[in-house]
Amino acid sequence: MNYPERFSNLPPYAFPRLRALLDGVEPGGETVHMTIGEPKHAFPAWVTDVIAKHAADFNRYPTNEGAPELLAAISAWLKYRFDTDVPTDQIMALNGTREGLYNAPMALCPEKKNGKQPVVLIPNPFYQAYMLAAISAGAEPMFVNTDSSTNFLPDFGAQPVDVLERTALVYICSPSNPQGGVASADYWCEQITLAEKYDYKIIADECYSEIYRDEAPTGILTVAKQMGADLDRIVVMHSLSKRSNLPGLRSGFVASGPETMRRIRQQRTYSGTPVPLPIQYASAAVWSDEEHVVENRALYREKFELADRILGNVPGYQGPEAGFFLWLPVEDGEAAALKLWQETGVRVLPGAYLAQDTKDGNPGKSYIRIALVAPADETEAALIKIRDCLFPQE
Repeated sequence: MNYPERFSNLPPYAFPRLRALLDGVEPGGETVHMTIGEPKHAFPAWVTDVIAKHAADFNRYPTNEGAPELLAAISAWLKYRFDTDVPTDQIMALNGTREGLYNAPMALCPEKKNGKQPVVLIPNPFYQAYMLAAISAGAEPMFVNTDSSTNFLPDFGAQPVDVLERTALVYICSPSNPQGGVASADYWCEQITLAEKYDYKIIADECYSEIYRDEAPTGILTVAKQMGADLDRIVVMHSLSKRSNLPGLRSGFVASGPETMRRIRQQRTYSGTPVPLPIQYASAAVWSDEEHVVENRALYREKFELADRILGNVPGYQGPEAGFFLWLPVEDGEAAALKLWQETGVRVLPGAYLAQDTKDGNPGKSYIRIALVAPADETEAALIKIRDCLFPQE
């Protein structure tokens, strides 16, 4: 029986690897899950009312692009948040941004770039959908290691010229997952300038943009407007999963320039998984409300401060600028995760599982990722266990 070879060399996914490491080992206490970035704060109570009000629309096929009400709400939010006018025909609703992040290369990556196999540049560590998307589109995924020296953002400009000349797409996640580094206006300007020079597109994954400490992260659309850049070169994606604690709603969007969006919409027409209409109406209401976002951000800010107080003396500790993960330095991520599980029952993710091995090593090997998604009291207790287990006071 024949099967395709394109996926034959995929590494095991992060969470099966974690289960292989920890399952079968007796936990040292009550299980505390800090592995998955699944928000646990309450979402707005009225969301279910909107869905119920429009429940009859589950009897209708949804539009591919998105309901006019939803697209208008997203366009208004982009104007409010990033001071950028994006027409509704340059926006498309998504069944969660993973769909868009995966499908974008299928719509946008050429078969050849300067006569050679195209390259998709990916920050390392990275959200795993990026790699599979590149492979599915027939491109070569190349991983650019990130560390604290670049605020955990990829330095694509440092890549060899022959690689940049083959580059068709790059992924940039800001705030970065898992480290919480935030792209500055200067950084975005440099990336857009580089993309113009070497003629490639930027896929900007900004799903964590609304969870931050003090200053709202600068978005690529804001900088593109200031530069007068061609929006067809920029593909930006946002989600309600983190912003509004609605991971199960599976609701996000993609926005870009007119020609790029024409191609994204066309590809989606054939492969289509449009968002159910009651979900779209609820999403429109959620994008139109900022009060719950401010309240949610305050809850995360409280947990950032807890982490600073409890773990601030750990050598190399950096509290995240944004997002809701701690990227905690340890000697060995797998050994630390196993020790925590055996001695405390706290379950965290080894950083190496979120990265690829490269000739320069695995940039996640000496880290663990800790999700700060539980209520503050549970988070505080777990962080104390982590400190006392991995960094005992002498």
